[in-house]
Amino acid sequence: MSASSPPEPSPTTNRVIRKVAILFAGGPAPAANAVISTAAASFLRNGIEVVGILHGYSHLVEFGPDHPMQEGRDVLTITNRTLRRTRNSRGILIGTARTNPGKSVNSPADLADPVKTAPLKTIHDALSSLNVDALVSIGGDDTLKTANKFQKFQRYLPADARRIAVVHVPKTIDNDYSGIDFTFGYFTAVDTLAREILNLLADAEATRCYYLVETMGRSAGWLAYGAAIAGEASLVLSVEDIVGKYRAEETYEDPKTGETKTRPVMNINEVIKWVVAAMRTRDRDGKPFGVIVLAEGLAELLPSEMLKGIPRDDHGHISISQVNLGKTFAKLVANEYRSQTGKDRKVNGLQLGYEARCAQPHAFDVMLGSQLGVGAYRALVERGLDGVMVSVSGQLDLTYVDFDKLVDPETLVTKVRFIEKDSDFQKLARFLETQVQY
Repeated sequence: MSASSPPEPSPTTNRVIRKVAILFAGGPAPAANAVISTAAASFLRNGIEVVGILHGYSHLVEFGPDHPMQEGRDVLTITNRTLRRTRNSRGILIGTARTNPGKSVNSPADLADPVKTAPLKTIHDALSSLNVDALVSIGGDDTLKTANKFQKFQRYLPADARRIAVVHVPKTIDNDYSGIDFTFGYFTAVDTLAREILNLLADAEATRCYYLVETMGRSAGWLAYGAAIAGEASLVLSVEDIVGKYRAEETYEDPKTGETKTRPVMNINEVIKWVVAAMRTRDRDGKPFGVIVLAEGLAELLPSEMLKGIPRDDHGHISISQVNLGKTFAKLVANEYRSQTGKDRKVNGLQLGYEARCAQPHAFDVMLGSQLGVGAYRALVERGLDGVMVSVSGQLDLTYVDFDKLVDPETLVTKVRFIEKDSDFQKLARFLETQVQY
């Protein structure tokens, strides 16, 4: 089809797609522009208009008589000129934000509640005002939740209302997505952090100290493990490791219901002893230095006393940057090491992660992101799909996963993909790190 040919009805829904909106939400990731630019180019090449929604849902939720969608402030009309040499570029062409229009919708029944779905209705009205026929959502698990809610919310609209098809492209340097093996940007992020860890390892050896490095990875340890393996870290700890004697429970009062509930927490004393055991093993091996990698998601498992005053975002996550897990653990580790050995060892805590989110993307991430972007076009136009996530398998072969397979039908919460216990990937990290001798 030439660029001047009129768009054809999609084959399974008989829906004519004349205009598509592309939206990016959540934290940045390398190769974001590979996804955006290849998706946009695919639509433009086939006579379909493309608009980029600026800064996630933050402007869409403000739509109304006093805030119509405005070019340059709220949306960006994407043309072939816009896309010149953007596939390998850093950053995000259309910006991002963490605004959550579906935060009041927590069950299928809520989708029929006009009060709880009011922000989703505003999103629909805003996109309809732009004459959008389909939405390409790019983002992490929280953005997938929103895409699913928005797609299902439309079932409750009047019969004559516009129906906007929704496809989602998975994005996270955390790589904890169900339905896809590796997310775009993951390998670039791993490499960026690994290089930093190698620098710190050289510093640690020169000064005979330790660095406790907190990396991103809110729910699972893929990024921490990958960076530790590639960066030759001495030890890596993530949420998947908090089992057995390293896990405890605490009771708390639910602020919404007043009910007494329990939640899993770290047995901090045992975790600290694990780290110190690794340090003492290295001492015996003549290596009084090292780098310990901690996944930031461990902060969610801290006892409530240590999380007092820490704010939460629109998706209910604590502000991990304000916890400063690395520095908190560094003090505890240094004290325990002194208690066990009678000696002092300098332990420095620091956070890594933001450096990796907009790093120059590696070739593999550009290829993966490009294929996922093209996949959004193929899903909507060639396959006529709605309510699917674009994925790949094998040698970047495109596949499409229904939202219903990725989201819990009762809670509408996405299913996180953790590192499996005793998987070969976990065994690799454990094999390469310091063999702890208790």
